[in-house]
Amino acid sequence: MEFKIRSYEEQSDRAQVEDLERRCEVGPAESVFLFTDTMGDPICRIRNSPMYKMLVAELDKELVGVIQGSIKLVTVPYKDLAKVGYVLGLRVVPHVRRKGIGSSLVLKLEEWFKSNDVDYAYMATEKENQASVGLFMNKFGYNKFRTPSILVNPVNNHRSFRISSNIEISLVKIDQAESLYRRFMGSTTEFFPNDIDKILRNKLSLGTWVAYFKGDYFGFDDSQTVPNSWAMLSVWNSGEIFKLRLGKAPLYCLLYTKSWGLIDKIFPCLRNMVPSLPDFFRPFGFYFLYGVYHEGPFSGKLVRGLCEFVHNMAAEKKKKDCCKIVVTEVGGRDEELKHHIPHWKLLSTPEDLWCIKALKNNDDDGSKSSSTTSNTSSFLELTKTPTRALFVDPREV
Repeated sequence: MEFKIRSYEEQSDRAQVEDLERRCEVGPAESVFLFTDTMGDPICRIRNSPMYKMLVAELDKELVGVIQGSIKLVTVPYKDLAKVGYVLGLRVVPHVRRKGIGSSLVLKLEEWFKSNDVDYAYMATEKENQASVGLFMNKFGYNKFRTPSILVNPVNNHRSFRISSNIEISLVKIDQAESLYRRFMGSTTEFFPNDIDKILRNKLSLGTWVAYFKGDYFGFDDSQTVPNSWAMLSVWNSGEIFKLRLGKAPLYCLLYTKSWGLIDKIFPCLRNMVPSLPDFFRPFGFYFLYGVYHEGPFSGKLVRGLCEFVHNMAAEKKKKDCCKIVVTEVGGRDEELKHHIPHWKLLSTPEDLWCIKALKNNDDDGSKSSSTTSNTSSFLELTKTPTRALFVDPREV
């Protein structure tokens, strides 16, 4: 069986890639039931990245596989700045799996990474996706890096959070937000993007907010004096580039959604008393909370206040199906925030598996280079127990 790996051509390949995506299940059927609707733009999830590429596998003029990748400059422990390549969206249609197509796509993408001087390649997958875990970890030598938590909270249009009256929440100007992020996360946070300014200025970024207790002083001038306890986060409108839709859902989820819709119509007086689950049966958008930072003994409460503020902001949107969930991902030392960030266990993922691989351990001829020892040492440090926060780039969600 001969197949060809080539670059994606938007005009001629778009329809086939969309069909391929529909034929390929996203995640394990028993635990993952939200599917991606790219709204006619298969490359939407990486289009906002500094450098990106999509590869397709072609067999007898039929597209049977696809993979996406992006490259950016980020902070990495023990190396300061490093180029990293992100592997995303590997798909192979069911009837040609286990024939080397997925492996060839990964190899070709790694070649593109190496040609652009990438230090590390990394990817994220569900722990239960044994095919993906086996391919990347067992065959290609990727190592477990982090297991952050994906926290999902449904947006209840009928009920708003009551934010503590003791908390002050302020919108921050873009220049000030960039300065705060570089000052407090730039050198202490894993995978912090060097082009944070471009992320903040992107039209999909709705703003950055800080929270602190009333009576404390937060300096929004050049001094940027911060109180003992404070928190900040930014909001990315992922629903503008792609939607989510319900796939194979557990029976209890279907029953809950349908029964609540019936109760909502018959007994509207209960809207503010019973937590509701939005109608996920049609494509819907979502907000992603990124750049979550907190400092101080009572900062967890401030993070909760910010999350509740964003939920209320999403609920106020009048456009139907605009935003039905609020999502964030926390890892490293920020795992403790799971107790403060509102989320539903039904929809959340307790452990999202991140894997990483060093790409600069060998010379071109395959022999060990003089920098192998230092590269390997710094790579092993990456996989140790996390002591720093993890920045999740909203452009790669």
